[in-house]
Amino acid sequence: MTRMSVYGPFAEVFPELFRGILTPTRGSAPQALDIRIDVKENATDYVVQAELPGVARDDIHVQIDGNRVSISAEVKRESEQKEGDRVLRSERYFGSLARSFSLANDIDDARSVARFENGVLPLTLPKKTAVGARKLQIS
Repeated sequence: MTRMSVYGPFAEVFPELFRGILTPTRGSAPQALDIRIDVKENATDYVVQAELPGVARDDIHVQIDGNRVSISAEVKRESEQKEGDRVLRSERYFGSLARSFSLANDIDDARSVARFENGVLPLTLPKKTAVGARKLQIS
């Protein structure tokens, strides 16, 4: 298989100077967010802690499909400082966040529990019990 790459004649001479010029910076949007998660497993279930600071409970959506978990949220942040009628600074950030991941076992979505408290979304995701082999009676 052929591998293609962009040739930059000055990148070899001045690598630090040209590194990251065309890549967006993390702070380009005011307090841009991403969903950070911790996943723990025990014998019966998975426990997921997702950080969603500044997000309203009604704007969070969790979807379970087999062993795939998807978390999405709408972020609406507004901050405005005024002095009289003249606006000195205004920062707004509107956007959506999404994070999907797969677990080793299928999830029992009927028994799954989600809460939201203080910017943290704890999920308790029980594992589906595997259906054991069954011996058929021959008639």
